[in-house]
Amino acid sequence: MDLTTVRWFLAVAEHGHVTRAAAELRVSQPGLSRAVARLERELGAALFDREGRNVRLSRYGEVFREHARRLVAEDDAARRALAQAADPGQGEIRLGFLHTQGASLVPDLIRRYRERYPRVTFRLLQDSSARMTAALRTGEADLAIVSPRPDDPVFSWRPLVVERLLLAVPAGHRLARRRRARLADAAGEPFIAMRPGYGLRAITDELTRQAGLRPEIAFEGEEISTVCGLVGAGLGVAIVPPPPQGEGVRHLVLGDTAASRTVGLAWVTSRTRTPAVENFLAFAAADR
Repeated sequence: MDLTTVRWFLAVAEHGHVTRAAAELRVSQPGLSRAVARLERELGAALFDREGRNVRLSRYGEVFREHARRLVAEDDAARRALAQAADPGQGEIRLGFLHTQGASLVPDLIRRYRERYPRVTFRLLQDSSARMTAALRTGEADLAIVSPRPDDPVFSWRPLVVERLLLAVPAGHRLARRRRARLADAAGEPFIAMRPGYGLRAITDELTRQAGLRPEIAFEGEEISTVCGLVGAGLGVAIVPPPPQGEGVRHLVLGDTAASRTVGLAWVTSRTRTPAVENFLAFAAADR
C-alpha cells in the first residue's frame, strides 16, 4: 500500500472536499481523485460517499481511517528514528570491551566523548575477547575494545593503547623484592591464568612459549581481580596488565621484549555503521 496515497486519503477525509485537499497537498484535483479511486479498488471498498461537491467517509472509510492514522504514525516515527540515527550527535553506540578495560579506559573515553555529544547513549557489553568478536559478528556490538588484534580478516582494527605487562607474585615470593624480572626467572612456578578464550590467556601462552617455559596452569579465572587474589593467596604467579591490583601481591615489570599488549578497537569492515558510531571511532582513534 502506497503511504503517500494513504496520507492523501486522510487529507480528503479531514477536508471533506477533494479540491480543498488537493490545494493543501499541492497536487492536481484529478490526480488526487484517481489516487483515491485506486486505493478503493485495492481495498475492495468505497471509502467515501459523494454528496455533491463534498465527500463524507463511508462506514468502510471510518474503519480504514483508524488504521491509516496508525500507518502514517509508524511511518513518521520510522523517519524520525532514521533522521536521529543519521545524526552523529545523537543515537546509540553498542560498545563491547574487556573486563580489564572497565576500570579506567572505557569510563574515561565515554565520559570525555559525552562531554562533546551529550545526546549519544551507550549500550555496554563486557566479556572476553572471544565473546566480543562473536558479538561483533552477530551485530550485538558495533565496536569492541579487545586485545590482541583479531586475526580474522573480517575485522578492521585501530590500536588505542600499548600496555606493558607485569608479573604478579605473592608478597613473600622469592622474586618479590625485585622491581623487574624476566619470565625465565619464574621457571618452575605454577601460573594463575585467565580461561581460554580471553585475550590475556592467549598472550600468556605465547609469552611463556617464547621464554621456553611450559608452566603448570594451577588455576584459571575470568577476571583479573580473581587472578590477582589467587596470586595474593600464594597459589602461583601471573602475567597481568596494569594497573597493579590485589592485596598481598607484588608487581614486577617484565623485561621480556614482547611483554606488552596492544588494546584496540575492532569492528566488522563490511557492516554499515551509523554516523554516531563512525564519529566515536574517529574520536577514540584520534584521542590516543
